[in-house]
Amino acid sequence: MIEIMDTTLRDGEQTTGVAFSAHEKLSIVQMLIAELNVNRLEIASARVSDGELEAVRKIAEWAKRTGNLDKLEVLGFVDGEQSLNWIESTGCRVINLLCKGSYKHVTEQLRRTPEQHIEDIRQVVTIATQKGIDVNLYLEDWSNGMKNSPEYVFQFINGLKDLPVKRFMLPDTLGILNPESTYDYCSKMVNHYPDLWFDFHAHNDYDLAVGNIYGAVRAGVKGIHTTVNGLGERAGNAPLSSVLAVIKDQLGKETTLKEEKINKISRLVETYSAIHIAPNRPIVGEYVFTQCAGVHADGDNKNCLYYNDLLPERFGRIREYALGKLSGKANIRKNLETLGIDMDEKSMKKVTERIIELGDKKEMVTQEDLPYIISDVLNQSTIEDEKIRILNYSLSLAQGLKPVATLKIEINGQAYEQSASGDGQYDAFVRAVRKIYTDLGRPFPMLTNYSVSIPPGGRTDAFVQTIISWNYAGVDFKTRGLDVDQTESAIKATLKMLNKIEQ
Repeated sequence: MIEIMDTTLRDGEQTTGVAFSAHEKLSIVQMLIAELNVNRLEIASARVSDGELEAVRKIAEWAKRTGNLDKLEVLGFVDGEQSLNWIESTGCRVINLLCKGSYKHVTEQLRRTPEQHIEDIRQVVTIATQKGIDVNLYLEDWSNGMKNSPEYVFQFINGLKDLPVKRFMLPDTLGILNPESTYDYCSKMVNHYPDLWFDFHAHNDYDLAVGNIYGAVRAGVKGIHTTVNGLGERAGNAPLSSVLAVIKDQLGKETTLKEEKINKISRLVETYSAIHIAPNRPIVGEYVFTQCAGVHADGDNKNCLYYNDLLPERFGRIREYALGKLSGKANIRKNLETLGIDMDEKSMKKVTERIIELGDKKEMVTQEDLPYIISDVLNQSTIEDEKIRILNYSLSLAQGLKPVATLKIEINGQAYEQSASGDGQYDAFVRAVRKIYTDLGRPFPMLTNYSVSIPPGGRTDAFVQTIISWNYAGVDFKTRGLDVDQTESAIKATLKMLNKIEQ
């Protein structure tokens, strides 16, 4: 069983621009422990700020109340009693003591001899034991220590192995290792000290963090450090989601974590950190379980020929089939099955040709758009008949005057007309629609986001895609409009919205 220590709230918060509030920290801790079942969490650095002190106290109160206090760890320093007193005041009971794992760091940063540094550490560990605080030791810059001064690393361990230290933690602080050197260095530690517990802490400077964890586990390391979404200083740390999959599928080892919760915690941290997940990031990226090529969808229909062990359902995801110029009939059929729509071969051919045509214009076609494309191509509705139709509208724009929209719309067979001015042509159009809905005593959704994408190249005849986010009765949803004119595409998206809430 491989133990996972997640350090999103400590090392992950060293990501440029990331600072979690006390409430956000507690939410992340609760999900990581109560839902994902992570073994240990490094939640803060000692002596950072008064705000950090209060945040850690709140987390410790929750953890003590729920029987999880022993899972919380705080980074502390070789500073006599200062870090220990800080940690003690929060209610936490574990210190991850930051020591120097390379001769260069000891002599040049601390200006101490190895013997002096070891004695300083022994004093802190003795005080921690008296206070009832458990100790893990970080060997900062351990990877460079093994590379340039291995004799110091062994001197360090030999000088401390008799102490009540629970774990010796081996960081690749500057991300210099590769899987081979990680395996080599970790093997030397495990073989020299078979009775000690070793953790490995990877950084991703060469994009090798997950590969290095593979090497460390193979070498016999028992604990692994991760962050959610790979947050961390510089290029970040090893992402929890990828580490979890590699440990299980590539190494055949077990953890206590619940895979099906990994996507949920990734989205929560994405929201709180404002660091977006790359759409192609393994396991949690938006498109990693999306098949684009038609031949792949066809193969999936024939005994799942394009599946691997990373089944989306394991991670709380679903498999999707993209619609675009690479789509074949198999992709489209997969999407139609999801929508509960059945089509004959002749109709399928027409729809396929239309989707390929949109794909050639670099248009993103989604499952939401598919019924409307079918309706347009076949000149018949594949969803419920539209209850709301735009009969006519006029948009005027004059220099020095606000744009004006005049609209005639049909709702359930009854025509209504209204005019309004706005800050732009589309704004004027929406105001006119809202007036009609207000007169009828109907609720009108709130527009929460508006984005426009245009294919590269600056072609004036290219499709414009307008994506509008709405909130209606507490439900968030999006609609899309496609047209060569930006305002027209926004109006189409708005019409989709009106019919969606009507249905």
